[in-house]
Amino acid sequence: MPYLLLFVVLLLLIYLPQYWVRHVLNRYNQHDEENFSGTGGELARHLLDRFELQHVKVEVTESGDHYDPVSQSVRLTKDKHDGKTLTAITVAAHECGHAFQHAARQPLFLFRSQLAGVTIWAARVGSFLLFSAPFLALLTRAPSVALLNISGAFLIMGFALLLQIITLPVELDASFNKALPLLQSGYLDQSQMPAARQILSAAAWTYVAVSLASLLNFWRWFAILRR
Repeated sequence: MPYLLLFVVLLLLIYLPQYWVRHVLNRYNQHDEENFSGTGGELARHLLDRFELQHVKVEVTESGDHYDPVSQSVRLTKDKHDGKTLTAITVAAHECGHAFQHAARQPLFLFRSQLAGVTIWAARVGSFLLFSAPFLALLTRAPSVALLNISGAFLIMGFALLLQIITLPVELDASFNKALPLLQSGYLDQSQMPAARQILSAAAWTYVAVSLASLLNFWRWFAILRR
């Protein structure tokens, strides 16, 4: 019963923030051209040029708003790139915040970028171990082969969980130490700042929810493999 209650609580902690995030982003993503002279993409280009990051590109993407440190690109979904809404403006400033972290070579941002690469390889090795474990068990009939399952699950989910934990403070810094001061400096009216803070908080809660989902998967796999 305690495990069932914990499971239910974790589900609520995962899915309620996701619902709230979608609600906040959609609420302020309605057309509001009279309040903004430019689009999210134009603001991103302006901010990057203002801080002498002309080499950083601004691109449209279909895989979610993000900053790519490898190609040094701020990527925005079409509604944010072309939109003149509070969500588009705020999200653009947030993603530029990651470009500023990269330019300043902030240690946590650099570590997170390196860990993302390691996590990809860990997932590949872990998947190979999980795939090969049943065949090795049939060939060798050795009980120690079960360790391959444990190792594979840890490589896949353990590194993913660590990545999400490290990502959260990076996202909070991009939102509240980079984007928020810029938006307050004249890009938004004071009347718009409470909503902008909600949008920036929603961006952070996205990673809280993902981290909790990763934790739930890790706990579930660990419980299965212990049997």
